[in-house]
Amino acid sequence: MKHLPEKRILSGMKVKAALNKSHPLKRFVYGKVRFAGEQIHVEIQPRKNSQGECGECGRRGPTYDTARTPRMFEFVPILGFATFFVYAMRRIDCPTCGVKTERVPWADGKNHYCNVYRLFLARWARRLPWSEVAAIFGTTWNVVYRSISWVVEYGLEQRRLDNIRSIGVDEVAIWKGHKYLTVVYQIDEGLRRLLWVGRERTEETLIGFFDMLGKERSRTIEFVASDMWKPYLNVIGEKLSNALHVLDRFHIVSKLNKAIDEIRAQEARQLKTRGFEPVLKRTRWCFLKRPENMTENQTLKLNDILQYNLRTVRAYLLKESFDAFWTYTSPYWAGWYLDKWCARAMKSRLAPIKKFVGTLREHRELLLNWFKAKKEISSGVVEP
Repeated sequence: MKHLPEKRILSGMKVKAALNKSHPLKRFVYGKVRFAGEQIHVEIQPRKNSQGECGECGRRGPTYDTARTPRMFEFVPILGFATFFVYAMRRIDCPTCGVKTERVPWADGKNHYCNVYRLFLARWARRLPWSEVAAIFGTTWNVVYRSISWVVEYGLEQRRLDNIRSIGVDEVAIWKGHKYLTVVYQIDEGLRRLLWVGRERTEETLIGFFDMLGKERSRTIEFVASDMWKPYLNVIGEKLSNALHVLDRFHIVSKLNKAIDEIRAQEARQLKTRGFEPVLKRTRWCFLKRPENMTENQTLKLNDILQYNLRTVRAYLLKESFDAFWTYTSPYWAGWYLDKWCARAMKSRLAPIKKFVGTLREHRELLLNWFKAKKEISSGVVEP
């Protein structure tokens, strides 16, 4: 049985009925609906005898003139069709501001994207990588980024920024080629929310957040969590010198896992080159997963591998012993254990582990701040 084409199923009348029910417009009506290839064009007309609103002050006034060429505003896709509102903008003779382009309820200013479409993209961007959202809905990464920025700015205008005690700062990879965004969250107990998004992960980027927040609000921040990215450390040290700066468990464990995986991959290649049994083949997650998260087969395979005298096994045992560090409550004794573990790890003759030790020693005080904050401040909450 042949299926009817979508255009026949999706008639213009049905599109208008759906729009009137889901997205009614005050002082405007939906007109003709046309299918143009893979697009739907929906004409919009002012209601009869209705006056337009001034684009600056919002006061209503008579129409001065109407644009000859209609403007197209992209709307939420309908059944896979890119959908556009088509409207000829009017200029309003405002008694206060003079002749100004009218304000329309579906889009702001000169933006060619409907507000509901920008909100639609921003919501999907919470679930998928931004580049993937752009590909799925046939738009660009910049449009997704601007949509998210618009939502954040709107939220900032509606929300109070006073009494923020704890923030988390992190980067989000949004494109291939090491392209990042900087995100700042409020991470107070009972109130965790996105505060700010900025392009790149430079010092200038993060300074932009503190410029937005202001000096008075910045002084109320008592705790800040971040990773070990140098530009972040520099700005936080300057702007929040009185706050307790925490490097939490999430980022430290991530770096240790990368060191273990580097050793495993290198040794697996060497075993293959020398013609030995490929005992490390398909064992990555045996060494990176926590024991309680491993499958039965992974557990059995790990127990078998631990019988071999391998560099990967030595690295794994060091990783497991490092877990005891997080069980301490006293910053003093946590520091004592950290120093003992680092001294032992330096004797391992494993370059990636020794590099990891250098990172721990460089950021020792910031790491111990996690215990001073009673283990309650974590930047892991800002991870996507």
